[in-house]
Amino acid sequence: MLIAMAGLPGAGKSSVAEELGRKSAAPVVSVDPIEAAMRRAGVARSQPTGLAAYAVAVAVADGVLALGQTVIIDAVNAVEEARAQWRSLASRRGVPVVFIEVVCSDPVVHRRRFEGRSRGIEGFDEPTWEAVERRREEFAAWADDRLVLAA
Repeated sequence: MLIAMAGLPGAGKSSVAEELGRKSAAPVVSVDPIEAAMRRAGVARSQPTGLAAYAVAVAVADGVLALGQTVIIDAVNAVEEARAQWRSLASRRGVPVVFIEVVCSDPVVHRRRFEGRSRGIEGFDEPTWEAVERRREEFAAWADDRLVLAA
């Protein structure tokens, strides 16, 4: 199966994805380290590295699914286009897709968690809290069934 995490930066989705990966022995494909690797390889920040990172994640997840394994995607997945690519991949591979949205409903806790984290992804520019707030306003409504986890 394909498990696609979703949620704002700092909500806890990477932590949930990593623990789920450990418990299920499923690989976790995370978009942020992919984007950081592109930058470390010399791809300019002016290029659409975020979009490219999702495309690379799709290719990696496709390879995992081709082996008959479950894969977990760790990405914000805030827009319908991102979610559609996971549905499309799952359909092509004939596997179910499950969306898990991780939310932190308390903005004070969310901000404290966000500002206190240190992921250490070399080459990745962490967003500002203001950028997280903008993304919250732009987060697309869901058309898919999903599991919502309050973290």
